[in-house]
Amino acid sequence: MNLMQQFSQKYMKESAPEVRVGDTVRVHIRVKEGNRERIQVFEGTVIAKKHGGIEESFTVRRVSYGVGVEKVFPLHAPTIEKVETVRKGKVRRAKLYYLRNRVGKAAKVKESL
Repeated sequence: MNLMQQFSQKYMKESAPEVRVGDTVRVHIRVKEGNRERIQVFEGTVIAKKHGGIEESFTVRRVSYGVGVEKVFPLHAPTIEKVETVRKGKVRRAKLYYLRNRVGKAAKVKESL
């Protein structure tokens, strides 16, 4: 067990971004297209977070052209350039899967001050 922790420790980021459930975040991802590389931005609400060292991940949801889109981002992936927090959300749940069934203003999360 100790050997596995040592192995995964060198691939973890020193300063992992502070991401909480309910926050609206802007994730900058490095995308390779052929021999070129560019930064793609995905903005949405964090609806879930999974803990566990190197496998830690968070799920971001947004509605694009009337279709709900969810992406799961590994927190320590080298392709993630940075994670910006646009606004902090005030929620009382660890998982916000109920937002999938809501449309429009009902799918909004209150902002914490």
